[in-house]
Amino acid sequence: MQYKEGKEKFIKTWGELGTNWGINKTMGQIHGLLLISTSEVTTDDIMKELHISRGNVNMNLRSLVEWELIHKIEKPGDRKDYYKAEKDIWTVFRQIIKKRKEKELHPMINLLEDVSAIEAKDEKSAEFLKMMNELSLFSNKADKTLDNLVSSRANILVSTYMKFTR
Repeated sequence: MQYKEGKEKFIKTWGELGTNWGINKTMGQIHGLLLISTSEVTTDDIMKELHISRGNVNMNLRSLVEWELIHKIEKPGDRKDYYKAEKDIWTVFRQIIKKRKEKELHPMINLLEDVSAIEAKDEKSAEFLKMMNELSLFSNKADKTLDNLVSSRANILVSTYMKFTR
C-alpha cells in the first residue's frame, strides 16, 4: 500500500470510528487528517484535502477545539487560522471520555436522581424504584471509575493493563 492510499484509508476509517465515540463522520475525518499532518493546517487545506465546504469545515473545527482535540494557532501577520491536533493519544483518549461523560453519563445520573424521588406506594412503583436505584448505583460507579481513569497518568494505566493481560 502506498502512502496516499494508506492516508485516505486512515482518514476515512477514523471518521467512521469517530461516530462510535460521539462525533460525526466529517469531524472524525478532519481530526484524522490533523492527527497525521506534519504541520499546522488551514481551513482551505482541509477543504481541499477532504472535498468539503467551508461551513462544514468551520463548524467541525469549532467542535474539535471545544472537545480540546485540536488547537487553534494564530500566526502574527497572517489572517488565516491554523490548526493542529493534540498528538498525545492518552490526552485525546481522556478528552473523549470527559466529553462522553458530560454528554451521556451525567444526563443519565441527573435523570435517575429526578425519577427516584417518587414514593413507593405499590408493587409497580417499588419495582420502578428498585431498578432506578440499581441503575443509579451502576452509573455512579461508572462515573467514579471514569474520573479515576481520566485523572491517572498513562504509564500507570499501561502497566496495570499489561499485568492483567499476562
